[in-house]
Amino acid sequence: MKAVVCGAGRVGYGIARELAAEGNSVTVVDWSQTLIDRVTTDLDVRGVVGHGSHPDTLERAGIADADLLVAVTYSDETNMVACQVAHSIFDTPLKIARVRAQSYLAKSWRDLFARGALPIDVTISPELEVSRAILQRLETPGATATAPFANNRLQVLGLRVDEGSPIAGTNREHLRELFPDLGMDVVGVRRGDTLFIPEERDPLSVGDDAYVAVAGPHVPRVLDVFGHQVQRARRVVIIGAGNIGVYVARALERMAGVRVRVIEADKAKAEKAADSLSRTVVLHGDGLDRRLLREAGVEDAELAICLTNDDKVNLLSAVMAKREGAQRTLCLVNEPGLKDVRTELGIDIMIDPRGVTVSTILQHIRRGRITGLQTLADGQAEALEGVALATSPLVGKSLRDLELPEDVSVCALVRGEKVYFRNDKVTIETNDRLVVFALKAAVPKVEQLFRVSLEYF
Repeated sequence: MKAVVCGAGRVGYGIARELAAEGNSVTVVDWSQTLIDRVTTDLDVRGVVGHGSHPDTLERAGIADADLLVAVTYSDETNMVACQVAHSIFDTPLKIARVRAQSYLAKSWRDLFARGALPIDVTISPELEVSRAILQRLETPGATATAPFANNRLQVLGLRVDEGSPIAGTNREHLRELFPDLGMDVVGVRRGDTLFIPEERDPLSVGDDAYVAVAGPHVPRVLDVFGHQVQRARRVVIIGAGNIGVYVARALERMAGVRVRVIEADKAKAEKAADSLSRTVVLHGDGLDRRLLREAGVEDAELAICLTNDDKVNLLSAVMAKREGAQRTLCLVNEPGLKDVRTELGIDIMIDPRGVTVSTILQHIRRGRITGLQTLADGQAEALEGVALATSPLVGKSLRDLELPEDVSVCALVRGEKVYFRNDKVTIETNDRLVVFALKAAVPKVEQLFRVSLEYF
């Protein structure tokens, strides 16, 4: 596949890295020579310096015979015009644009991105995607990662094996014997810096991060089995009243029995948030101010969510909130190098906005019938949901005896409301949904499992 990526910032860099690693031909466009030099030095991609929406720049980037345009510059308007130019002049098949301003995405303007208007095939709102990721994590507070599939019929959870954990020393086979009626399977393990697919008798060790496929109704019990059963937060303090903070607060307002307090340093943002929220108290001030944290009731909070635009403020406010009594903390952290301090600082959950956006975009790029995708283990693996079409090599195979590529593990098969795991006696049928866990290098092989042959059309 030939792809043009407009924008060499964090998201553009991440998309280019993923596509190039899979052997695709990638050209990155950006007006900054410095960013182009960085991406072409680090990655096996071509770089073009220029404005991403200018026809001559796109032509130099090879858009004329490209299969895909991903426009992720910092300007919504540049992204939208780039897609328009790619469609009108070069007839590019697939066009994806990052759109930040919520006004463009309002329901009243739903026809704006129709093919007869602005012909954008997929619009990605980073703020909405990150907000949804945060809310997903709040549903499973004891997990370090949450990836829902098949309308939440299946979830892939990241669960730390702590000292004294009830399942420390057990393996996949033993877990099935202990809990025969529990819909779950361990599909991946990260031990130190190594991520691997466990064999049936590989024991889980203290300190491991286990990636566990779980049938939706069984999630609370699996969290309990791993020693991570935590009650959903009822008292929440949010630090940062930007679009993400307001979206999360508004969603929490709709949950019965949840009390939310928001702290915002910018007076105009605080006033705007107060006007748009109905049952949330908004306080104007610094999230690092101990007095203000106490006024917000952080000492009684089950959860403090730190959502400012500054990574370091998020980390420090999380540390202070926990020191003042908050039971758990969640931070937005953009800088990859800061992820290593999570354990030392006692932060429970970190969410990388760039990683969330990249995962969402990759879901729409993957070939075959990939309908869901979540990046896990800091980008070392992906959980993917695909539909088995009539021409897929999966159809007619027994799930139990399915021969998969190396470094790929079956999470589950979903048929209607029923979830089947690897050891269940079931044959894969057309339109079944199969969820797999794959180490990064094996993802192209997963795409082939869900490929669509010409005969299908």
